Amino acid sequence: MTINFGNPDRPNSYIGRTVPRPNARRLVEGRGRYVDDIVLPRMLHVAFVRSPHAHARILSVDTQAAAAVRGVRRIFTGTELAEHCTPWVAVLAHLKGLKSAPQHALAIDRVTWTGEAVVAVVADSRAAAEDGAALVEVEYDPLPVVTDIRTALDAETPLIHPELGDNLTFRRLHEQGEVDKVFAEAHTVVEASFKTGRHTGVCLEPRSILADYNPAEGQMTVHHSTQAPHMMQSIIARHLDLPEGKVRVICGDVGGSYGIKVHVYPDEMATAAIAKAMGRPVKFIADRIESFATDIHARDHEIDARIAVDGEGKILAIDVDDWTGIGPYSVYPRTSAIEGNQVVNLCGGPYDFAAYRARTTVVLQNKTPTCQYRAVGHPIAAAITEGLVDFAAEALGMDPVEIRRRNLIADDAYPYTSPANMRFEGLSHHASLAKLLELMDYDGLRAEQAELREKGIYRGIGIASFIELTNPSPFMYGIGGARISAQDGCTVRMDPDGSVVAMSGVTEQGQGTEAMLAQVVAEAVGVPVERVKVITGDTQTTPYGGGTWASRGAGIGGEAALQAGLALKESILTVAASMLQASADGLDIVDGAVTDKATGEARMPLEELGRIVYFRGDTLPKGLPRELVQTRHFITSDYPFAFTNGVQASYLEVDTETGFVKLLKHWCVEDCGRVINPRLVDEQIRGGIVQGIGGALYEECHYDEDGQLLNANMADYLVPMAAEMPDMVIGHVETPTKESVLGAKGAGEAGTAGAPAAVMNAINDALRPLGGRVTEMPFTPARILAALGVV
Repeated sequence: MTINFGNPDRPNSYIGRTVPRPNARRLVEGRGRYVDDIVLPRMLHVAFVRSPHAHARILSVDTQAAAAVRGVRRIFTGTELAEHCTPWVAVLAHLKGLKSAPQHALAIDRVTWTGEAVVAVVADSRAAAEDGAALVEVEYDPLPVVTDIRTALDAETPLIHPELGDNLTFRRLHEQGEVDKVFAEAHTVVEASFKTGRHTGVCLEPRSILADYNPAEGQMTVHHSTQAPHMMQSIIARHLDLPEGKVRVICGDVGGSYGIKVHVYPDEMATAAIAKAMGRPVKFIADRIESFATDIHARDHEIDARIAVDGEGKILAIDVDDWTGIGPYSVYPRTSAIEGNQVVNLCGGPYDFAAYRARTTVVLQNKTPTCQYRAVGHPIAAAITEGLVDFAAEALGMDPVEIRRRNLIADDAYPYTSPANMRFEGLSHHASLAKLLELMDYDGLRAEQAELREKGIYRGIGIASFIELTNPSPFMYGIGGARISAQDGCTVRMDPDGSVVAMSGVTEQGQGTEAMLAQVVAEAVGVPVERVKVITGDTQTTPYGGGTWASRGAGIGGEAALQAGLALKESILTVAASMLQASADGLDIVDGAVTDKATGEARMPLEELGRIVYFRGDTLPKGLPRELVQTRHFITSDYPFAFTNGVQASYLEVDTETGFVKLLKHWCVEDCGRVINPRLVDEQIRGGIVQGIGGALYEECHYDEDGQLLNANMADYLVPMAAEMPDMVIGHVETPTKESVLGAKGAGEAGTAGAPAAVMNAINDALRPLGGRVTEMPFTPARILAALGVV
C-alpha cells in the first residue's frame, strides 16, 4: 500500500481518509462496530455544550443524536472526563481562611454559572463538533441564584457550595494605629462609596490550545496561548497523571493576554485530557461569545471608604471596607482572593500617614469567575485613594495638587514601610509630580478651565498618583504553596558564526519582550542587536521560569539575560586571551569582535573564534574552559516586590446636556527604574492607559437578577476605540532598583493603575460647580446625568 501525503482535496492524497488495509479490523470509536480499514490520525476539534443556567442541577444528558452526526468521534460528559482529569481547589496557604470547592474540567452534577462547560463533543472539524453539541440534550433543574455581593452572606441567601458552610471565600482585615480615635478627633472627615464595573480582557487573540498525546512515548505536547508555560506544564502533568518531564508546553507569540491567559480554564484542561484519552491531537479555540462568558472577569467591587485630615490638609487616617464577588470558584492556581488582597495592600500607598484600616470581603456568586487582570487591584485602590484625596481637598477648599504635595511620601524618605506593611525601596512621587505639572502646564489649564466655565463649557482636570507592584518574589505565590515560579532564567549561546542565541523563560505577549531581551543580551555580550536571536515560550528548550505576568519581564527576565550575557562574554574572552596570548582583562568585545580594551583595536572577529572552538578545538590548550553557552537565573530577594510609582493627569470636557465625556489630553509620568527601550515602555504605558480608560468610561459586564450575562458581544460590550482616545504625553523619572545590576523594575501595568482615578477626578472636577459627583465606574452618560439630577 502506498500513501501519498499531500493536499487532502487532491485525489491522490490520503490524509484524513479511510485507507483499505487487508486483515485489519478495528472498533470504530463510539459506534460499536468493526470495519476493515484504518483512519490515518489527524487533528480533532472539540466544542462544548455550555450551561444556559447560572445555577442548576444536571438531571440527565442525552448524546444519542449528537453521536450520529457525521464526523463526531466521541462525546464526554463530566463523569466520563473525571476519569482522565482530577479536580483542583484554588487556595493559597498564606491567605488564611481562603476556601473554595473542588472544580472539574466539565461540570458533573451541577452548573454554577452561565457558560460553564457540561459536555465535550469531539469531531473531525469544529463545524461537526458544534453540530453535535447543538444536538446534545441536557435536562436541568434550576436552583436559586446568588448575584448580589452585599447580600451573599445573609442568612436567607442560598449557599452555592453547601459543604463550605457559607458564601464567604476570604476575608482579610488589616489595621494599623488607632483608627477610630483619629477619625473621632479629626478636623475633617470625608466619606464616599465607590463601585467598579466587572469587566474582562477582550484579547485580540482568543484563548486557544492544541494538545497532542503520543501514547507510545507517554509524551504530551501542548501548543498553548498562555503567559506561563512552565506553570501550565506542572498543572497539566499533575491533573492528567503524567510525569512533568513528559509534558511539553509551547507558547508562541500571543495576541494579547493582560492576565487573562495566566489562569487554568476548565475547557482547556478538558481539551488536554481528551487528547490523552483518545491518543489524538485535539484543538480548542474559544469564540468571542465563549470568551465573554468564560474568560475570567475582574474588578467587581463595591467599597465604602473615608479619609480623615487635619485643618492643613494632612492625611491622618484612611478606612476602607471593600466587598468583591468572584463567581462560584476561586480560580486555579493563583486564586481569586488576590485582587481584594491587593486593594488592602495598595490603598493609600503614595501617601505618608499613620492610621489605616482596610478590610476585603470576598464572596461567591453565580457569575463568571473573576481573577487577576492587568494591574490587579491597582485601579481600584488608586480610585479609592485618589478620589478620597480630591474630596478632602474640596472639603478644605484646597487645590488638588497642593494637598498631594503636602502628603506624598518624601523622595528622600526611603526605604519606607507603608501603613499596609508594604516595603518601598525607592520611589519618586514629588519628582514625578513636578515633572507632570511642567509637561501639562497645570496653571495654564486652570486658567483655560475658568474662562470656559464662564461660557457654560465644563472641563475638568484630574490628578492621580499611584504605585505599581512589579517583580514579585516567592512572597506572592510560592509562599502559599503554588507552583508558580518567581525566578526566571536565560541561556545565552554563541554559535560558530559569531551570532548569539538567547533562550528565556519569559514569554512574548505583544509587549516587546523579545526586543528587550535582544537589547540586553547584545549589550552584555558586545554584539550588534541584529545578531541576537531570542527564543521564548518552550518548556523543553528554555530555562525554568515564571513567564510573563506582574510586569516582571524586564526586571526579572531582563536581569537573568544580562547575567547570562555577561557570563558568556567572560567565557569568550577567556578563550580569546589564550588564542591571542593576551590577558582577558585587557580584552573586550565590541560590535561582534574581540578588541583591545585600551586602544579599541579589533583583534579577532567572533566568527573566527567560533570556528576554532567548534571545529578546531584540538588547536587549543587542554583544560581551557571553552563553554560558549551560559545559563543564569535571577530572583528578587531583599524586597518582596519592586514597587514603581508615577502620577497621571486627565483633561476632559463633559457635555452636561448629554452626559458624554470628551477626552482632550492625558499625561503620565512614570518611574519604572532603568528604562531599557523608551519606545516600548512609552507604548506599554499608552496601552495601559487605554485599558484604564476603558474601565473608567466604557467596559462593564451586565448581568440580570438570574445571573444571565446580557452583553456578551462586541456590539453591546463597549471597548475604547482609537477615535475616542486623547493624545497621551509620557514622561519618566528613573530610580533604578538596587536589587539588580540592570536596575529595571516593571512598566506593564502603570498606565492601567492610575488612569481610571485620573478620569474620575477630572469628571468630578468638571461637575463640581454644578454639584455633581460620580464614583461608580464606568462613568456612563446616564450615570453622569443622574449625578447632575437630570435623570
